[in-house]
Amino acid sequence: MDNKEEKYTELELDHQLIETTHKVEHFYHNYKKQINIALIAVAACILGYIGFKMYYLEPKEKEAQSVMFNAQTWFEKDSFDLALKGQGEIPGFESIAEEYGLTKAGNLAHYYAGICFMRKGEFQNAIDHLDHFSSDNKLVGPLAEGLKGDAYVELNELEKGAKHYMKAAGMSKNKLTAPMFLKKAGMVYEDLKKYEDAIDAYEKIKKDYMEATEGQDIDKFIARATAEKTGS
Repeated sequence: MDNKEEKYTELELDHQLIETTHKVEHFYHNYKKQINIALIAVAACILGYIGFKMYYLEPKEKEAQSVMFNAQTWFEKDSFDLALKGQGEIPGFESIAEEYGLTKAGNLAHYYAGICFMRKGEFQNAIDHLDHFSSDNKLVGPLAEGLKGDAYVELNELEKGAKHYMKAAGMSKNKLTAPMFLKKAGMVYEDLKKYEDAIDAYEKIKKDYMEATEGQDIDKFIARATAEKTGS
C-alpha cells in the first residue's frame, strides 16, 4: 500500500469514526432523559447494594457467627434438640437459619439443622432445611446433596433418593463423595429393579474410582446386578 492509499484509508476511517460519534450524540440527544434515568437507577442499585452489604449484611454475619457458637457446641455433643431449638435466650440452628438467612452463617445453620433432623429421624424436616442450603465446597456440597438422598430413601421415595445420589456424585469428582454416592445410587437402582442404571453406576466406580474404598469389591456388585438383569 503506497502513502496515498494509506492516507486515504486513514481519512476514510476518520470519517467513519466522526459519523459514528455523530450518530451516538444524536441518539443521546433524542433519548437523553431516558438514558439519564436509567443511569441514575443503575447507580442507585449499586449504591444501595454497597450500603446494604456494609451496614446490614456484614454486621449480621458477625452477629450470626457469634450466636452459633453454643448451637455448634451442642451439636458436637450430639445434643440435637438443644442444637436445633436452643435454650432460653440462646438460639438454636432453626432460629438462626430463619433470622440470619441472608448470611453465610445462616446458610450453614440450615446444613446443621438438616443433619440434626436426620439424626432424630425427622427426614422431611431434614430435607426442608437442606433444600435451603447451598455450598460450592467440593466436599460439603455433595455431602449435603447426598444427605437429601439418604432422607428420601428413609422415606421410601427411592426414585428421588437415587436422583439425589447421582446428582451428589456428579457435583465433584473427588475420591471421597463421588464413589460413595455412586454406590448408594447403584444399590437403590437394584432395589427398584433398574439393573441397567445400577450397572452404569457401578461401572463408573470401576472406571474412575478403583482406588477408592468402594472400588475394592465393585466387581461383585457389577456381577450381581448383571445376574439380576439377565435373570440368572
